[in-house]
Amino acid sequence: MGSRGTRSTSQERRSSGADRADQRGADGRPALSTGPELGPMTLVGQSCPIHNRRGSLSLVPRDENMELSFSTEMDTRIYGRSPGQFQDSSQATPIQRALRSFSIPLERLHIMKGHMIEDMCKGLCRQTHAQAKVRMLPTYIASIPNGTEKGNFLVVELCQNQVRILLVILYGDGNMSPHMVYKIFDMPEGMRQGEGEALFDFIAQCLSKFLAETTTSEIKETTTLPLGFVFPFSCLQTRLDKAELLSWSKGFSCSGVIGKDVVQLLQSAISKQELHHVEVVAVMNDTVGTMMTCSMEGRPCEVAVVADKGSNCCFMAESYLVETADETSGRMCVNTEWGCFGDDGILNDVFTPYDERVDEESSNPGEKRFEKMVGTLYMGEIVRHALVALTAEKALFTGTDVAVLKQKGVFKMQHVLDIINNEDGITEVKKILESVGLQPSERDCGRVQQICRAVMGRAATLHATGLAAILSYMCQTRDLETLTVNVGVEGELYTGYPRFEEILLSVSRLLAPECMPTLLPSRDGSGRGAAMVAAVALRLAAQRRDVDEVLAPLRLSRADLENVQALMRQEMDRGLCKETNPTASVRMLPTYVTHTPDGTERGDFLALDLGGTNFRVLVVRVTEEGITMASEIYIIPATIMQGTGEALFDHILDCIIDFQMKQNLVTQILPLGFTFSFPCQQVGLDKALLLTWTKGFNASGCVGKDVVQLLRDAAKRKQHLGMQVVALVNDTVGTMMACGYDDPKCEIGLIVGTGTNACYMEEMRNVGTVDGDQGRMCINMEWGAFGDNGCLDHLFTHFDRVVDETTINPGKQRFEKLISGMYLGEIVRQILMVMVEKQLLFKGRPCPKLQTRNIFPTKFLSTIELNGLALRQIRAILNELELDASFEDSVLMREVCQAVSLRAAQLCAAGLAAVVEKMRENRGLDQLSVTIGVDGTLYKLHPCFSDNLKKTLKDLAPNCNVTFLLSEDGSGKGAALVAAVADRAANAAK
Repeated sequence: MGSRGTRSTSQERRSSGADRADQRGADGRPALSTGPELGPMTLVGQSCPIHNRRGSLSLVPRDENMELSFSTEMDTRIYGRSPGQFQDSSQATPIQRALRSFSIPLERLHIMKGHMIEDMCKGLCRQTHAQAKVRMLPTYIASIPNGTEKGNFLVVELCQNQVRILLVILYGDGNMSPHMVYKIFDMPEGMRQGEGEALFDFIAQCLSKFLAETTTSEIKETTTLPLGFVFPFSCLQTRLDKAELLSWSKGFSCSGVIGKDVVQLLQSAISKQELHHVEVVAVMNDTVGTMMTCSMEGRPCEVAVVADKGSNCCFMAESYLVETADETSGRMCVNTEWGCFGDDGILNDVFTPYDERVDEESSNPGEKRFEKMVGTLYMGEIVRHALVALTAEKALFTGTDVAVLKQKGVFKMQHVLDIINNEDGITEVKKILESVGLQPSERDCGRVQQICRAVMGRAATLHATGLAAILSYMCQTRDLETLTVNVGVEGELYTGYPRFEEILLSVSRLLAPECMPTLLPSRDGSGRGAAMVAAVALRLAAQRRDVDEVLAPLRLSRADLENVQALMRQEMDRGLCKETNPTASVRMLPTYVTHTPDGTERGDFLALDLGGTNFRVLVVRVTEEGITMASEIYIIPATIMQGTGEALFDHILDCIIDFQMKQNLVTQILPLGFTFSFPCQQVGLDKALLLTWTKGFNASGCVGKDVVQLLRDAAKRKQHLGMQVVALVNDTVGTMMACGYDDPKCEIGLIVGTGTNACYMEEMRNVGTVDGDQGRMCINMEWGAFGDNGCLDHLFTHFDRVVDETTINPGKQRFEKLISGMYLGEIVRQILMVMVEKQLLFKGRPCPKLQTRNIFPTKFLSTIELNGLALRQIRAILNELELDASFEDSVLMREVCQAVSLRAAQLCAAGLAAVVEKMRENRGLDQLSVTIGVDGTLYKLHPCFSDNLKKTLKDLAPNCNVTFLLSEDGSGKGAALVAAVADRAANAAK
């Protein structure tokens, strides 16, 4: 049993990370010797890729007649019509043909990279996943370690002929010094081909023995021991702790396992051993384990390559691209299973005759073709078949007995490594070949060494091509110009072949120059990584519980929404009733607009839109062909805003006169619709008493006066007869009227922007505050004040109360403060402060910037929630706000924004459901068809608000067929149309 140890193979056969650092250039990459410029070059003898003038990549080992040097061999002589072919192959010796069959031009590698990216996209797409050879399997690992993980974790690692059990203790210290104890158990002969139940029973027995020998007090005191299971085979994962085996490989063929959940099989076997405190919480393959192992010690690692008996790669993909999983936020580790790349024949042109023989003799002919060119399980066999072919051509071992070469498996991977790693001449090579049973000459030894180097060089190059495809895909999908990323690497090819790292980096750099990978050697294979997966899973589960607890009050059930709908209906009825109107929170103000446009309106109309420091004057021409408009914006100086009412309305009149003169309208008397966006008590279509000024206005002598009459008085003072004020409206009614011109069924207006309000056409018989029972009248609900009487207190969260208390009107407009864009950002900020306090954000570090009020305008919420927005972009937004957010923080912040905006949309829908259901009942209809004219930045610009609103409304009012129509200039065009409808009605009365 070892303690704090790592397997020797990762360190003994290669230089340490520190040694490698000495060989790196200024950019942190391995330095490459440049040599003299000799034109198109091939570095011979070392199988090193060189980018020559034609853009080809040569991996040509040293010929027996060449010295170890740079060769100026012409590229066109090596590469003819297709990879591995020659313009005049008859002039090449058998050795040259064999060597060159393993050499792949750079152009072909680029094509191969493109094909792999195409297949990756197929594998990620739900519709094409089944046809993809690069399977792109989701692992449900959504995070890499952040250094806060702590606790005791078990690992079961299923290896080629062994089972390794580990105990890993993490201290939450950045994972800098995990304590590890492990033991390796040899697998009985034949178990890999036996019954699956026996295999899992054996694993559980090993686990039981390990725990019996592990007597630390920490283990004895632990109630539950979470276990990470490294299962290095192709699986279909549907959860982190559920994976069905798709196929065996690497010599395993246990019965009764394919199609079964391997986690359940292991958990059942563990239960047989009565280890009830051990719970399998995560399953992964060795590639994922390697990535997580290399993510420790403060170096985030998002890619891993395993170059071993099998070959594979995994990486952190954007979750929304992984259509085969339900996750859409953040990132998810995807297991590419690239070993099957080429099974559709796309690699046939680079598949040598020797590869064909290996494939035919394998247990799965035609499958895992890429893996059979790069996996160390097959390297020895590829070399053997090359030697057999060359012997048949009398290029090797002439006059000697070579019957031993016909034995499958006689040439091992270790033989290949020992041959290519021997730099002391051919004496050792000869000993190796003699140990196999051959009688080589000196020339035979040199040629065998060349073949071995060519096979290994090709394997490294193909690994680099696959890695380049992954890196380019990551760079593209993250919308980056340059990708800088750590790549964890593990496996026999990496640890045993000294040139592997150099080839992997240099070739991937040629194929993906926009990417800058740094290789991180795995210090302990996938063992520590498996513990990290389990630890991260527990950390995320605990975080999820805490996050759900914080956000729970904002998540409304259907019953909650039905209750809001019923309360809104109750307040509407109270507002319409003359006796209860004074105490109703929904005021239900009559607008005296009794008709919507019917399409017969004609003529020129003026509109005045006053709602802030800028105001607009418009002329709207209504003809059979449609509506045309002209407008101009005028400024109201602060001195006039704060001066006398007479000066204010004189200034407005001056602007109207100026506009009419510019439009040649001075000689006409035009009807005018006045949008006046200040609190008023309307007592007629053209009469409204100002209740109070807002938005910085404080003109004297206006409050309590009829604003229409104030405008008329100014016209008299100016002796201007070119207008006739016929209607005063607010922006909500204007929105309904503007949309009503395009759709006669539009009888509801909705504003959801900085503020919120709604209006609708009510039956006159129900409007108790106005005389008359015939026809309909538009009611301005002023629903922003819904709940001011306390009826919504049960829905107000701690965050809402804090926001309300800091506004200029505490306790007022409470419904609006749950819905409108002015307040959503502040609600988000309050939630984030609580999450920082609970150490759910920024690793618990204080964030003084979050104390700043109004740091989150609604536009940031809208941007953060954009579908498909890369986490990098969200992080950039947060950094702009001086918030140092990690990618995990970005995911969580997006979830907070989504919770707040979803609640706003649902509450808005509940209010509308009360309106449409009342209209349906008023008219005695089984099914109501109605259009809602809608305006406001929150509805128009937020990526999810409108969809969530429509979906919830349909659910709450299933008997109402509601269409939404975006308004075009409700406060301008709408006001003119109110005037046009009033003019039409007046003419009809005459």
